[in-house]
Amino acid sequence: MSEDALSRLKQAVGPKGFSEDPRRIAPLLEEWRGAYHGRTPLLVMPATTEEVSRVLAICNETGTAIVPQGGNTGLVGGQIPFDGEVLLSTRRLNRIRALDKDGAHVVAEAGVVLYNVQTAAEEANLLFPLSLAAEGSCTIGGNLSTNAGGVNVLRYGMARDLVLGLEVVLADGRVLDLLRTLRKDNTGYDLKQLFIGAEGTLGVITAAALKLHPRPRQATTALIPLADPDAAIALLAHLQAVTGGLLTAFELIPRVGIDLVLKHTDSVDPLRAPAPWYALVEGPPFEDALGDAEAVIAQTETQRAALWRLRDSLSEAQKLEGPSLKHDVSVPVAAIPAFIEEATAAVLAAVPQARPVTFGHVGDGNLHFNFNVPDTQHRADVARIVHDTVYRFGGSMSAEHGIGVMKREELLRYKSAAEIEVMRTLKHALDPKNILNPGKII
Repeated sequence: MSEDALSRLKQAVGPKGFSEDPRRIAPLLEEWRGAYHGRTPLLVMPATTEEVSRVLAICNETGTAIVPQGGNTGLVGGQIPFDGEVLLSTRRLNRIRALDKDGAHVVAEAGVVLYNVQTAAEEANLLFPLSLAAEGSCTIGGNLSTNAGGVNVLRYGMARDLVLGLEVVLADGRVLDLLRTLRKDNTGYDLKQLFIGAEGTLGVITAAALKLHPRPRQATTALIPLADPDAAIALLAHLQAVTGGLLTAFELIPRVGIDLVLKHTDSVDPLRAPAPWYALVEGPPFEDALGDAEAVIAQTETQRAALWRLRDSLSEAQKLEGPSLKHDVSVPVAAIPAFIEEATAAVLAAVPQARPVTFGHVGDGNLHFNFNVPDTQHRADVARIVHDTVYRFGGSMSAEHGIGVMKREELLRYKSAAEIEVMRTLKHALDPKNILNPGKII
């Protein structure tokens, strides 16, 4: 980076809006799993859309690459500057601009922490349903840039399904104002969808108008023991029929996952006898549909939180257990049992010492198909085995985590030539100088 560009970027955000202190920047250069480490000469922290616009205009004019980052909770390296790019943190874009109770929407800036949007909605007796383990630190801009999923996709959809409008700064600094709150707008291309899931490669999201929903008046949360994944799929179909398709969440948890959580946290096993698998289910009252099943049904909010902690602690417990090979995949719901059986056998044939820890959002077909291993030297080989199996079942090798740098080459293997060509055409049209998060996705 030229000294002139460096000086202009500092001026664009003011003395509170940048840092060159390595100690302050260091935590932002390593992702949560520790798999990626980056470098940058400058951290910029714009506090307004206008400042983001000035920063990108300077970067575009000078050919300076820049990487946007929200809460740094991404898991595929998409938020890390690897080649000395400027790092743009959205954390100071942290205002909730408006909340319309009657219109059931909230307008939040990109740096607002997800939990704070949830809380603002709750205070208005409404619900913002996006929910994931990192909700206390991830940000709305990052959620939308990666099209986050989480535990409530079954009923409310992915992050892109919760967006009414966006404010985006393009690579050349122009502000694209799509911040509308209309439920219906059929005037041509739905441009906002281009930037959701694009991981900051097409523009920088600075604010979003988000859908809110009525808070459920009654909800049941239950941990249900199961013999196998086949029983989970049968139970899912049964409970969806009973509730009229209104289940909020249906999470599959293996016994080995429960054991890891009990080992590494202060959680308590809620069931007297262990089972091979469990389903953590939440939705309208369905107790009568469980029959004689030995389920644990939460009677208080404290008990509900304890059950969800078992699920939310799985990734942390697996990290504390040691090295692991992780895969965020999706397959058709009905194919989940066969996929688990076939893919697990294939991985164990290649790495006999691997320990399966498969869990995830079975209600929407998303599995975190993970293995604890003594070391990660077989990572690439195992990923190829898993992803090839996923695509034989008509699935996807990235259900909710995105592509980043981790799966960039895999994308070329599994996307058609026509899809890749269209993606590259969009990238060139919106960012011809390739300054926005270069090297990510494509």
